[in-house]
Amino acid sequence: MDQAHAEEILKKVIAIPTVNDNEKEVADYLASLFAPYEDQGVTIEELVYSPGRSNLIVTIGEGETTLGFSGHQDVVDPGDLADWDTDPFVPTIKEGRLIGRGASDMKSGLAAVVCAMLAMLEEKKVPGKIKLIATVGEESGEYGAAQVTDAGLAGDLSALVIAEPTDGMRQICYTSKGVVDYHVTSKGIAAHSSRPHEGEDAIAHLLEFANEVQARLARLDKKDPVLGKLTSLITLIKGGEQINSVPSQAGLSGNIRTIPGYTNQVIFEVIDGLIAELNAKPGYQLSVDYIYPEEPMPGDAHSPLVQLLQKVGLEVFGHTLTPVGGTGASDGSEFVRAKGDYPIVMVGPGSDSQHQPNEWVSLAAYHQAIAFYQQFANEFFGK
Repeated sequence: MDQAHAEEILKKVIAIPTVNDNEKEVADYLASLFAPYEDQGVTIEELVYSPGRSNLIVTIGEGETTLGFSGHQDVVDPGDLADWDTDPFVPTIKEGRLIGRGASDMKSGLAAVVCAMLAMLEEKKVPGKIKLIATVGEESGEYGAAQVTDAGLAGDLSALVIAEPTDGMRQICYTSKGVVDYHVTSKGIAAHSSRPHEGEDAIAHLLEFANEVQARLARLDKKDPVLGKLTSLITLIKGGEQINSVPSQAGLSGNIRTIPGYTNQVIFEVIDGLIAELNAKPGYQLSVDYIYPEEPMPGDAHSPLVQLLQKVGLEVFGHTLTPVGGTGASDGSEFVRAKGDYPIVMVGPGSDSQHQPNEWVSLAAYHQAIAFYQQFANEFFGK
């Protein structure tokens, strides 16, 4: 595949506005690129999440071993357009950089994987069975990856490379923290503040929960050698109706970043257990909802997959890719639930501009990424 065509593909996917929506247009476009090769045994499937939102699964080649590549199609909101030098959905090239929303996170990685697979098909040199999984909704909860996993479409993989940006492909993220977002609601009974004994103070009950849950989570003090400790924050809190009334309602939201040493089930047991204890007291009415919890992603810095990626990186880039851990969740946190027991890593082009105005990717890095993924696939299958 020539560089002009590869850049055209990247520009096209960036030009499609997929701000937590509209991924089907990207999925349809990418599917159209693979459609001419269906006579080579290529299979194309769209897994609909909701109207206008589709995951894409493309499989090329054959064999008992399956190498997976993945990337998400959605992007975050561009924010205040006045902070951009160009239209975020009109890809613009300046001084060797392609600028646009998603250029770094992570449409350049997704497009690079697609171009590598297309190059294999064009050359009729597909080294083995390779599956592309392009997901919806990563930026707002990884629910596309969850749907793909629950549908059993990621259970046949032998290894998975997610093309998230990793410092211009200088790093390999092989392990990462999980996340538990939760919301606790406290219901009380309103009364005049001069007669508080006639009511139930929803805020007081909620604050008791907040203090105790932080104390209990602090006891989970194992330290991961790469990711550090579990962290817990109360990030939102509100309640009450007016200053001279006993508050009849209150709520808080919390964010917990988990490590492989503590599964999310351990966190649920702490929170659910505390809620049950408090509700056993007279007048307490607390409830909890969990919002898109993600498991931590375990990994091994010395695994054969990481070592192979380092070998190929040295060959393609001339530098060694450093194994690192990540503090944020990704689609990998959902794919760890797949039936197959396989290693998952993240390595992709991009810059440190993700989620910022004037997001960009180096075109040189993008083209090198295409070569990297193609060579990695060949060496993965021993070709």
